Amino acid sequence: MDVTDATFQDQVLERSKQVPVVVDLWAEWCGPCRSLTPIIEKVVADTGGRVELAKVDIDNNPEVAQAFQVQSIPAVFAMRDGQVVASFVGAQGEEAVRTFVAGLLPDEEVSEVDRLIAAGDEPSLRAALELVADNVDAVAAMASLLIDRDDDDDREEALALLAGIPESAETRRLAALARLEAVEDFDAALTDLLPRVRNDEEARRRFVDLLDVLGPDDDRTAEWRRRLTSALF
Repeated sequence: MDVTDATFQDQVLERSKQVPVVVDLWAEWCGPCRSLTPIIEKVVADTGGRVELAKVDIDNNPEVAQAFQVQSIPAVFAMRDGQVVASFVGAQGEEAVRTFVAGLLPDEEVSEVDRLIAAGDEPSLRAALELVADNVDAVAAMASLLIDRDDDDDREEALALLAGIPESAETRRLAALARLEAVEDFDAALTDLLPRVRNDEEARRRFVDLLDVLGPDDDRTAEWRRRLTSALF
């Protein structure tokens, strides 16, 4: 909801006594605000009403900005029982925002998801995803389980799950595993693909997948990435 100086008391302070409220202070001219606000909207919407979002345009509502003593935006405050309980300033990624909002949920809700993820079996992981569809840990664990089965349908499901969470080195590794067949000799496979990466999109994708499976900690990865760059450019 859009909140003004006139409605702040009722829509934020009083409302926060019933449900946690995240206050997003923004302005039309603020570039980072435009990237952050959609993330906050999505994450708060995923709580199913257990957390609410109040957006305040500080240019049109200076009293609210003054009350929070805002010096730079975007600035985000979490309200509970009429008090600020958490805050951050500046643009954040979805994972950081999700952690911020999760901290406002009742402890029993957060611990239930964590308990299901810790169990690690398919029914528990699917139950965790029913509670929070894009929980990064639940998605990664479920995708790993599906990939291990080595079934085409399960691999497709794993890729679909991974597409719904922010990309990271781990999600790229899992997605690559889902697309690749078993590889016994990475160096041999990469050597075979290298001459074809410039003109063959499939060879190039497979080459990158192999590097993602190796991961950044493997000593070979940096050298093969350098060779890939030389081959392409």
